[in-house]
Amino acid sequence: MARHVIDAAGLHYKLLNEKVRQAAREGITDFELTNVRGQRYIAGSLAGEIEMLIRGVPGQDLAMFLSGPRIRVEGNGQDGVGNTMDDGLVSIHGMAGDVLGYAMRGGRIWVEGDVGYRVGIHMKAFQDKKPVIVVGGKAGDFLGEYMAGGAIILLGVNTAKPDAPITGRSLGTGMHGGVIYVRGQVPAYQLGPGLTAEPLEPEDTEFLATQIKDYAREFGLDADMILAHEFVRIRPFSHRPYGNMYVGAV
Repeated sequence: MARHVIDAAGLHYKLLNEKVRQAAREGITDFELTNVRGQRYIAGSLAGEIEMLIRGVPGQDLAMFLSGPRIRVEGNGQDGVGNTMDDGLVSIHGMAGDVLGYAMRGGRIWVEGDVGYRVGIHMKAFQDKKPVIVVGGKAGDFLGEYMAGGAIILLGVNTAKPDAPITGRSLGTGMHGGVIYVRGQVPAYQLGPGLTAEPLEPEDTEFLATQIKDYAREFGLDADMILAHEFVRIRPFSHRPYGNMYVGAV
């Protein structure tokens, strides 16, 4: 089946999204959206074996509630990519904004460059669903805030901010599940309360090799070069990090 091309130039986001949904209902599984200029909610709630190429910069909440499709963005992503995403893959060949992967519960998001604040907030895992975010550049404050499951991998290899630390302050604040891997070192003052950066275990090394090889293949990078560098692991110190702040029922 030939790729279904939709020219988004001048289209309101509601009309663009309706065109995508209607084509999907008709059995289209291979999309190309051209001239995308900030239209929101693209691919929201799409499910199944769907491939989508987006040329341009999609607006907020790209791939919200996504359940299965594979989306490649040839451009930057705005805020909220993969909001409550359930399954599938989003690869962004550029940078991305804030709250990427909010409450994400499955699938993978790959970003070539830097990301904004509160990436991976409230990420979770359930049964065999373990979401993964891989960021090729650097991240802002509160990476992995209140994280409950899954994995975030921060590489720092492709960044527009060479003089900035690899991550902002309060990394993992309120984290009570999942794991964050950082290529390089994280100063203690940037970690959330009670967290420490620790060496990898063999199972961490194996997991990183699998994820980074897939990521590197997408972006034309040298996986062995990335993996040759030291990584640290940040995990929650408690499943109830703020439990002592609350008074039990009498």
